[in-house]
Amino acid sequence: MGQLTLNLVAITIFIVTLGMLVGPLVHLPQSVPVVVIAAILGIATLDQTSLNGTLGNLLINGLNRLSGDERDRVLHHEAGHFLVAYLLKIPVADYTLSAWEAWQKGLPGMGGVQFDTADLEATLKTGQLPAQTLNRYCTVWMAGIAAEQLVYGQAQGGYDDRQKFSILWQQLQRPIQEGQTRQRWAVLQAKTLLEQHQDTYESLVAAMSDNLPVTDCLTLLQREIEPPVLGVEIDAAEA
Repeated sequence: MGQLTLNLVAITIFIVTLGMLVGPLVHLPQSVPVVVIAAILGIATLDQTSLNGTLGNLLINGLNRLSGDERDRVLHHEAGHFLVAYLLKIPVADYTLSAWEAWQKGLPGMGGVQFDTADLEATLKTGQLPAQTLNRYCTVWMAGIAAEQLVYGQAQGGYDDRQKFSILWQQLQRPIQEGQTRQRWAVLQAKTLLEQHQDTYESLVAAMSDNLPVTDCLTLLQREIEPPVLGVEIDAAEA
C-alpha cells in the first residue's frame, strides 16, 4: 500500500480501537468496530490494487485544501515547474492543482504540471543522454522546490519530483552522491531562472490561481517572454 493509505488505515484503526474501549460505556455493540475495520481495510486494498491509490490521494488532498495556505504553496510550486519548463523549451501539456482536478482529467497522482517527455524517452532508448538534456529535465523537476524556497524560505513539497530524478539517475547507473549534488545544482539553476523572470512568475501564479487553461497560460508567457530562451547555461554542470 502507498504511504498515504497506510497512514489513513493506521489512524482509523487507532480511532476504532479507542471506540472499542469506550464502546461499553455508550452501549456500542462490539461487532461494530470490527466491521468498520474490515470495511476500511477492504476499501484501502481496493484503492491500491485497482485505483492506484486514487481514493487516498483524494482524501488527503481534500483535507489539505481546507487550508488556504496549503493551496497557495501548491500553486507557487507548480507555477515554478511551469515557467522553468517553458524557459527550457520542455512542452507543458496541462496542469492541475489538486488530486480532484487530476482525477477529473483522468490523470494519476496528486496533480501537478504535465510535461511532454517524448524526447527524453526517445533519447533514453538510444542509451545516450546528452548532458544538456539531462540538465534541462533536472532543472525543471527541481523548479517547484526552488519556487517554494524563494517564496516561503523552505520547501515542503517536492518528494515526487526527487523520485522522478532518482529513477532517471538509477537508469543512468550514476553514483548516488553525484546525483544529490546534481539536484542541489538544479535547484540553484531553477531559482536563478525564477529570479530573472520574477514578474512573469507572479503573472503565471495569478493565471493558474484563476484556473486558466494551459493554452492561455502559454499565451501569457509568450507575450511576456519573447522569444523563449534557455535563460542560463544549463549544460554548465558535468554530465
